[in-house]
Amino acid sequence: MVTAGISSLPIEPEMLVIPGGEFQMGCATGASNERPVHRVSLSPFSIARTTVTNRMYEPFVLSTENEKQVGWDDSRFNHPDQPVTSVNWFEATAYCHWLSAQTGKPYRLPTEAEWERAARGGIETALYTWGDEDPKLQPDYSRLWLAGPERVGLRPPNGYGLHDISENVHEWCSDWFDESYYAVSPVPNPTGPANGARRSSRGGSWRHQIKITRVAARSSIPPQFRYSDYGFRCAMDLQIP
Repeated sequence: MVTAGISSLPIEPEMLVIPGGEFQMGCATGASNERPVHRVSLSPFSIARTTVTNRMYEPFVLSTENEKQVGWDDSRFNHPDQPVTSVNWFEATAYCHWLSAQTGKPYRLPTEAEWERAARGGIETALYTWGDEDPKLQPDYSRLWLAGPERVGLRPPNGYGLHDISENVHEWCSDWFDESYYAVSPVPNPTGPANGARRSSRGGSWRHQIKITRVAARSSIPPQFRYSDYGFRCAMDLQIP
């Protein structure tokens, strides 16, 4: 369980470097908002191995007197190693700003393009992080995600070493959401539309009928909304010595 009185010192996520380069973003057989498939070129960046956990998030709450998470009184959501949930986009962004101020490192939310490149794990055209096989054939599929999110890192990582990147909880991205954005997206380092009503999110969720989402699948909700299947992971521009 999350424990009151834990140190207010920051707990930094383990960050993994994602190589820069080009990839084909989107899915020709997916939803209309995943088309057209288009070329994207990204600078190298780093992204957290896991989503932010309750253990990582609690020092932020204690240090800033931010609102306590709803799930922390519920045994389905409050294990220290479960992803923090019921966090809206503003709170996720505030956490990144707080962690940056505490550590001197430029933590932020990933863009949609960065998230998809990271989720693909170096597999360019596959539907899922592992390939094209039915997600229901994945190890432990039938026994996980029955009543809430699982503790992070229980299943094998993808090709870049990332855990749970398309499963467990939806993950906030930095971008505003526009279902037609792919038609006008720039090639280098796209950051999404200039404005909007909803913020982008990616990945599957313990509440889905199909628990593991295709890597190109897109989702969005208004940034002030909080749901028990929404969390986030941190990204960062690479720091050049």
